[in-house]
Amino acid sequence: MVKPMPESHPTTIRELRQTEYRVVPVRAELRRNLMRRLAAGDALFSGILGYEESVVPQLENAILAGQDLILLGERGQAKSRLLRGLIDLLDDAIPAIAGCEINDDPYQPLCRRCRQLVAEQGDDTQVSWLAPEKRYSEKLATPDTSIADLIGEVDPIRVAEGRYLSDEMTIHYGLIPRTHRGIFAINELPDLAERIQVGLLNIIEERDVQIRGYRLRLPLDVFVVATANPEDYTNRGRIITPLKDRFGAQIRTHYPRTIEHEIAIVDQEATTFDDMPVPVHVPQYMKEIVAEFTQLARRHPQVNQRSGVSVRMSIANQENLAGNALRRALRTGEKEAVARISDLSALTSSSAGKLELETLDDGDDSQLLDKMLHAACNNVFRRHFTAAQFADLLQRFDHGGFTVEVGEGLSASAYAAALGELPGIDAATEKLGESGTAASRAAVLEFILEGLHRGKRLNKTEMDGTAVYGG
Repeated sequence: MVKPMPESHPTTIRELRQTEYRVVPVRAELRRNLMRRLAAGDALFSGILGYEESVVPQLENAILAGQDLILLGERGQAKSRLLRGLIDLLDDAIPAIAGCEINDDPYQPLCRRCRQLVAEQGDDTQVSWLAPEKRYSEKLATPDTSIADLIGEVDPIRVAEGRYLSDEMTIHYGLIPRTHRGIFAINELPDLAERIQVGLLNIIEERDVQIRGYRLRLPLDVFVVATANPEDYTNRGRIITPLKDRFGAQIRTHYPRTIEHEIAIVDQEATTFDDMPVPVHVPQYMKEIVAEFTQLARRHPQVNQRSGVSVRMSIANQENLAGNALRRALRTGEKEAVARISDLSALTSSSAGKLELETLDDGDDSQLLDKMLHAACNNVFRRHFTAAQFADLLQRFDHGGFTVEVGEGLSASAYAAALGELPGIDAATEKLGESGTAASRAAVLEFILEGLHRGKRLNKTEMDGTAVYGG
């Protein structure tokens, strides 16, 4: 629990002195509020799943030690969200000299403007209060990022007004000084040019800045955090060794390690709408297939693992799966949309742009995606059932030339005849925890038939938009 905001904010330094408020360094502030959370048993981050036993303890250690830190991980591992979550450890409000560009401490101002103001007005100097969001700055590192962006630059307009270049008042401060007494985050740190990385050395360690050859002693109070891709961070030439040495903690993030965590993240992040004309349901086993597909991609030798396979692929795939089911329900006039196996064809468009595939001999990326989807279906089916459980159903196919046609455009009523003749579907529906509606039973039927096909117990003939299962 952070320090509560004063009920009535002091508006001058004199009023501030009359309170019990004491200014503390930002690291001490973060540390103090984290200790309160830990003692109260509160979670450090909300909406971050799967890091409770791995990443979060290391983050807590770094904060308790007062260390600048860097998060190493591939894309889509919630690195930026972790950094933004640190805002919650800041006090609800802190005082600063009103109008100051760098959030100066009312008791110990750094910039010349505030020093002059305090010298002239004394304890009557006006004080403003900064919310946590005003004390967090984030910069995406790009090759064209300049020292002026991060630290500052001489303002030619101020020089034209008659000031000397050596006058501190000619400086237009960059992001880092403007985050004085706060948290500065820089994403994709290795993308900074080396000369810019050198400029960060003094900021992190010596806490002073140099602008256009003018050395300005500015002991900034900034908690510096960064993110980087592990490959870029460890390659010589992408980040200078002295800058690595300045970070106290290097924390490795990771993708969800279990199907359950992957599904929980997708359910949390997937886009939902309030104006749904019919209810849309993605069965749990279909969510498992989506998550299994992503996890297979993270291990596949023909997928570039250096760039990673983001959780965003799982999120986009589940959204597309639900969208395809909704489209079918609207076209067929059904009252319920349930995602099923035949909807998996919609995943190609939402997956292709999120995977970096190695060069394939035949040049057909879609075949690789299909193979991984088929493997995902097979793995999830085997997790819930065995072929022996459907011996009676298989016997119905083996005798009499029985077939079942399925397709993404077919309504649930098209499956009524098959559901009436094939035994075991109701029991499977109950075991999977699905409802007994026609749409849910049709989806379970497709899941069972596909699982038996992948287990080489049924044949499958695919045509445009439909498929036929037979003995």
